[in-house]
Amino acid sequence: MADDALMPLGYRAASADDAEQVAALHAASWRRHYRGAYADSFLDGDVVADRRVVWSVRLAEPAGSITVLGEDAGGLAGFIHVILDKDAEWGSLIDNLHVAHRCQGTGVGTALFAQVGPEILERATDSGVYLWVLEQNLAAQQFYRARGGVSVEKAPVPPPGGVPSRLKGAPMALRIAWPNAALLAAR
Repeated sequence: MADDALMPLGYRAASADDAEQVAALHAASWRRHYRGAYADSFLDGDVVADRRVVWSVRLAEPAGSITVLGEDAGGLAGFIHVILDKDAEWGSLIDNLHVAHRCQGTGVGTALFAQVGPEILERATDSGVYLWVLEQNLAAQQFYRARGGVSVEKAPVPPPGGVPSRLKGAPMALRIAWPNAALLAAR
C-alpha cells in the first residue's frame, strides 16, 4: 500500500442509491483481505447480498454516521464509514475503509481519511478515532501506523452478522487509535 500517487478523485456523501456499489466493493474487499479469518463458505457465498442488506439500512438511516465515497473515472474508488461517538473512551469508530483493488497504493485511503477528519471534529463530541483491523492484515496495519495510528489492544473478531459459522477459527483484531481526528488529515 504505497499510497503515494494520488489519483484525481471526486468526493461526496453516500446516499441510499449507493448501497449496491458500496456493498459490491465491501464484499470484494472482504473476499480479498479477510480470507483465513472469515469462513470460505461465507466469502464464496452470496456475501454481496449480505453486504447489500447492511448498506441499504446504513445509507437509508445515516443519523450518527458519516459515509464518504471517493470516485474516479473508473467509478467507485473507495469509501469510508464512520460511526460518530461509538465508544466513550475511544471516540468515533471508522467501521469501514475499503479501496478498490485497482486503486490500492494510489492515495485513495489517505484521501478518504483526510475527508472525514474535519467532519468528525465538527460533528462528534469526542475528537478521538479508532478502528479494528484483522491481526492477519499486515498491509492495512502498516497503512494505519504510517498515518499515526497506534495499536492499543487486541480482541476476538466478532462474527459478521452475529453468525459464528461465518468465522474461520478464532481470528483476532487490533484496535488502532488516534487521539484526535485531526491526525487523519495530517499525513
